[in-house]
Amino acid sequence: MEYTYTSNSDKETLSFAKKLAEYLTKNDIIVLTGELGSGKTKFVEGILSYFGIEDSISSPTFTIVNQYDTKDFPIYHFDVYRLQDVSEFYEIGGEEYFENGLCLIEWGELIQEALPKKYIHIHFEKDSLDDNIRILKIKTYGGY
Repeated sequence: MEYTYTSNSDKETLSFAKKLAEYLTKNDIIVLTGELGSGKTKFVEGILSYFGIEDSISSPTFTIVNQYDTKDFPIYHFDVYRLQDVSEFYEIGGEEYFENGLCLIEWGELIQEALPKKYIHIHFEKDSLDDNIRILKIKTYGGY
């Protein structure tokens, strides 16, 4: 399945993420790609807020993964931008997270070969004419 969503503001990006979060379960994986400042972390904020996590959320650029506990399952927020290659992801036991909670992976294209067959890919693009607009291209893999 492929779907395109146009967000006119941070608020709309948050709202869209909350709506998607209603359908997410423990073993779902969402890969977020796009240039710096395109809205990936804002999108993660929306998903986390749906699950009642409203603390200050930042991209785990230096820690690689942040864990947020919900009443139903943990949510793992990855930022794999600083990994040298996919072997570093394996070294931290990255693939084990896939079975244990909802995984949100910024810069996930960098660990493409480690991803399971079933995941949701969302690519974020900035609009060239309006700095507030983001185009989100959503594609599912593996039978969603």
